[in-house]
Amino acid sequence: MAVEVKAMFFGSLKAAKVQSALKRILAKVKPQHFNGLEVTAIVARHFLGVPYVTVSAHSRHMQHSCNLESAETRQTSQDGAEWANG
Repeated sequence: MAVEVKAMFFGSLKAAKVQSALKRILAKVKPQHFNGLEVTAIVARHFLGVPYVTVSAHSRHMQHSCNLESAETRQTSQDGAEWANG
């Protein structure tokens, strides 16, 4: 259901760079108001001797019902959860 979102960075596979890529992915999917993110791939490759890494993820939404709630309903529940967390 959710579209695959990717972020890429040059260099070797390091935790700080992967974290930065995940933050960029989260910034892209935040307007969708889903409550989860599944990282589907972290792939290291080389192009003309230059190493790069691609991080792929999909938005997910956990809920009790089998029907996907509307974006407005998801936003309202997300706002409520953020208020409860402070």
